[in-house]
Amino acid sequence: MAAINPYLMFNGTCEEAFVFYKSVFGGEFPYIGKYKDAPAEEGEQLSEEDQNKVMHVSLPIGNTILMGSDSHPRYGDVSFGDNFSISINAESTEEADRIFNGLSAGGHVEMPMNKTFWGAYFGMFKDKFGVNWMVNFDENEPNK
Repeated sequence: MAAINPYLMFNGTCEEAFVFYKSVFGGEFPYIGKYKDAPAEEGEQLSEEDQNKVMHVSLPIGNTILMGSDSHPRYGDVSFGDNFSISINAESTEEADRIFNGLSAGGHVEMPMNKTFWGAYFGMFKDKFGVNWMVNFDENEPNK
């Protein structure tokens, strides 16, 4: 069955927040990547400040993984109440599609399920109740 993890969004303070959370919970970041580490969209030019924002970070806490990122400039700042998502790590592409299609019905798909540059099958949407969701299946490596 799929695992569910909280995913927090920040307006440029993600790294600071996660260093703080790590100081409280302990542990290490299995992954922390910046926007400069990702391939740029065609014609996209990010400022140096935006390039150094966190694209993704994860911090294991018990059986849960707290994940986060800074909002990408193309989407603008996040606001209170819209700064988190529920991230589901599926066990197969079929399970990912079933969950994505079921929960996104009547909602707004922001990123359809697709293979990504980081090697996962991934999609994002806001359900018909206004809740943000991310669905992920890592084919080649354990969940980060």
